[in-house]
Amino acid sequence: MAKVLVPLADGCEELEAVTIIDLLRRAGIEVVSAGLKPGIVTARRGVQLVPDVTLQDSYDMVVLPGGMPGASHLKEDARILELLKTMDAAGKHTAAICAAPMVLAEAGLLKGKQATSYPGFLDGLPGVTVSDAAVVQDGKVLTSRGPGTAMDFALALIEVLSDAETRQQVETALVRS
Repeated sequence: MAKVLVPLADGCEELEAVTIIDLLRRAGIEVVSAGLKPGIVTARRGVQLVPDVTLQDSYDMVVLPGGMPGASHLKEDARILELLKTMDAAGKHTAAICAAPMVLAEAGLLKGKQATSYPGFLDGLPGVTVSDAAVVQDGKVLTSRGPGTAMDFALALIEVLSDAETRQQVETALVRS
């Protein structure tokens, strides 16, 4: 079974973090939420999130929720940048939504790739082809636009980590049309 890290930083977008964690767990994927520091994480709109652990370990995928200033905190954390580079070098998946694709760019993972983000967060970055699609996968990197695309993003992650059938089962159980 795949093991996915979702790092949580103060100011993260709670809708994105919780949607990603919830849907991946519904698909039977092991998800570990990790705080950048010990204790409760206060999300963008004041929701209190309790991470499973503090940042550590080895994973099959790292998924970065967006929101500001959460994405900036991720971008400023040398451990996150190093982890992303290690994941990329090992040929593992990395993913980010909303403002967090800028963290992938900071780690050098978007050079020569197509990506999407919340409008404006990838503008002017050399070597990145910016798309306005809801979800973009380019190789082992997945990106998404923001809170309104969180469910589509999480379902795409399920398909990458499991298969199309598991994605369909989770999507059907959500009563989507």
